[in-house]
Amino acid sequence: MTARTLIADLAAHDAGPVKVQGWVETVRDQKRVQFVILRDESGSAQLVNPVNDDTAETAASISALMHGSFVTVEGELKHDERVKLGGLEVKIASLVVETTALDSPIDAETGIDKRLDHRMLDLRRPEAQLIFRVQTAIEHAFRTRWIDEGFIEIHTPKLMASASESRAELFEVPYFETTAYLAQSPQFFKQMAQGAGFGKIFEIAPAFRADPSFTSRHATEFTSVDAELSWIDSHEDVMAHHEALLTDAITAVVERYGDQIRDAFGIELQVPTLPFPRISHAAAKQIVEARGHTIERADGDLDPEAERRVSAHVAETMGHDFVFVTDYPDTVRPFYHMRHGEGLTSSYDLLYKGTEIATGAQREHRVEVLEDQARSKGMDPEELSSYLDFFRYGVPPHGGFGMGLARVVMLMLGLPSIRETTYLFRGPTRLEP
Repeated sequence: MTARTLIADLAAHDAGPVKVQGWVETVRDQKRVQFVILRDESGSAQLVNPVNDDTAETAASISALMHGSFVTVEGELKHDERVKLGGLEVKIASLVVETTALDSPIDAETGIDKRLDHRMLDLRRPEAQLIFRVQTAIEHAFRTRWIDEGFIEIHTPKLMASASESRAELFEVPYFETTAYLAQSPQFFKQMAQGAGFGKIFEIAPAFRADPSFTSRHATEFTSVDAELSWIDSHEDVMAHHEALLTDAITAVVERYGDQIRDAFGIELQVPTLPFPRISHAAAKQIVEARGHTIERADGDLDPEAERRVSAHVAETMGHDFVFVTDYPDTVRPFYHMRHGEGLTSSYDLLYKGTEIATGAQREHRVEVLEDQARSKGMDPEELSSYLDFFRYGVPPHGGFGMGLARVVMLMLGLPSIRETTYLFRGPTRLEP
């Protein structure tokens, strides 16, 4: 039995018998010859079938082929520089239709909502598959650094007995005789690993936010990239790890897919220099005001337009796509962020090309301080007892970050929405497919 050859491997394959399998992109059915463009997960190739009495049965099958039908083809590989598609073609000896297909309800002009209705078909686009190959390279680079540096991968529960921060954006789930909540983040669980003596941990996993937003960067279910480190001196240690991690990932993507990204998305992806710029929250507000924007949020947190203007300032003055905005006021940070000075926290947001992709901080590890900070946020420490109790047995100084994977990929590739960079998007009005 002839082994399957991926289309991307045909160029290195000797002329002669081959078997290729994939789906039909186009058929050109001419009087004396038929051409089929076949695509698989690695690329596309031209198949040719001369029409004569000996090939009549195959010719009939090809004439009936619909776009998207999956076929198995055995034939003779020929290298020919005149063939525009890869400089090769396969002369069909046999063609087996594995599954037929209906006419596709979407095309290159179809809008995002209808494409999401037919996501399986949408994902057949080469640029769509490139998105997820880039995502794979990013995650592999993350894991490589983490494993090389002795991190432990954990898998935290997504069902929680109590609210992690507030119930405002939590999904409630009936759970036998009680109510559970879908986790907004693995925050408490990854801190627990510090008390367990794990030292350094990471997780790439789903998180859930009951947020009725319809923006290009929000989802009700998303993939969160999280890390937590023990024995840090400040949030600067977390930022240093975070920027090294992202630099590794972008380096891997540029080396493996830089040319394809340029061709598909018109993006000349550059590896960022280290260290990333750092700007305090107070200085960021001054930059925003100087650039003509007034932040109207009562707590002073940066709004999306402010983020864009801070990033524009950094790009213009420092030539960098990333910037850490540090030392946020405690009014806009959760109770477990360590505080310093007058109402400031040892925390940061990381902006990438004008959009926030991550929040990080040094955590408060002293239980009595945690209780006071929870009360200052109007929270009842009793409701946080399962979280607070493990601090009573000793937890080292630690910190970490949480980062949205789909946002990183969206901004890296210059795409308009995380709907493009999420395999199956979930939002306030979308639960299918």
